[in-house]
Formats: sequence, C-alpha cells, structure tokens
Amino acid sequence: MKQHESLRFDRFDTPIGPLTVARDEFGLRHILFPENRYPPEGIEAWIHDPVTLSDARGQLQDYFAGRRQEFTLALHPVGTDFQKTVWRALAGLPFGRTCSYADLARAIGKPAAVRAVGAANGRNPLPIVLPCHRVIGADGQLTGFGGGLPLKQWLLSHEGIGQGALSF
Repeated sequence: MKQHESLRFDRFDTPIGPLTVARDEFGLRHILFPENRYPPEGIEAWIHDPVTLSDARGQLQDYFAGRRQEFTLALHPVGTDFQKTVWRALAGLPFGRTCSYADLARAIGKPAAVRAVGAANGRNPLPIVLPCHRVIGADGQLTGFGGGLPLKQWLLSHEGIGQGALSF
C-alpha cells in the first residue's frame, strides 16, 4: 500500500488561511498550509471526509479561537526514526514558549546535530500540533518555516510571543 492511498482529508478556513488536515486509520498524518515547502505526494487520491476529521478540525479551530493550548489527537507522522525523534521532542514544547534548534538537539541527546534537527523540523508534517513554529534561532530571530516566516510570526504572536523573544 502506498502511503497516500487511504488518507481521508478535510479543508477549512482559519485566520491564517485554509488548512488541510489528513489522516489514516492510525491518526493525523498531515496539516497543510495554503503554501507548503514540501507538499505530500498523492493528494489527488485522498478522500474528502469531514466527519472523520471533525476532531482535528475542532481542536485546531479551538486553538485559533484561543480556547486550546494543547492537542489530544492521535498522530501518525511518517518519517525517518531521527525525524520522529525530533517531532516527539516538538510535542513537548509548551504553548507560549520557544527554544532554539540547539536546545532541541540537546533535548534529543544529539547536541552536534543542530542542522539535522533543523532539517527534521522543516519536514514536520503536523505543524501547529507538533509546534515547529516555536523553534527559533539561538539569537532569538525567526528562521525558516514551511508556511513562511509571516505565518510563523503570526502563530508566535497568537501565543503571546513577540519577535526576538527567546524563552527557554
């Protein structure tokens, strides 16, 4: 079975533009912005199924409305073992706080893997839920984001974090 064959999806409007969420039988696989640096393959085979994605939609809408700071969704991101390790660490970044790529590398026990952590962060298939937007440069500046830096800044501002505010 190919990775995209049985995915169900929904698309809905948010304050940052339309989001597309997709899941398989095990959990949420993708959250897509209007523009994505690494769009998944096989989207044309996905099946529109808003009912199956209602929990993901509701939790994301609650986040945007300021009613949710943590997500309780079944997740099933697909990637390498290293990427999954980085993504699990992202899940532990609290709402309204940031860390640097070096902090994240240390957190997974690979302090020399800062660039690899950045690459895994950039391939995160579940942004917002696995909050890669909370990872910023060691100098407190915003660095790359799959949805673009203005979107990253919007998400951080939504969480009460001003630009240049590194908060470990």
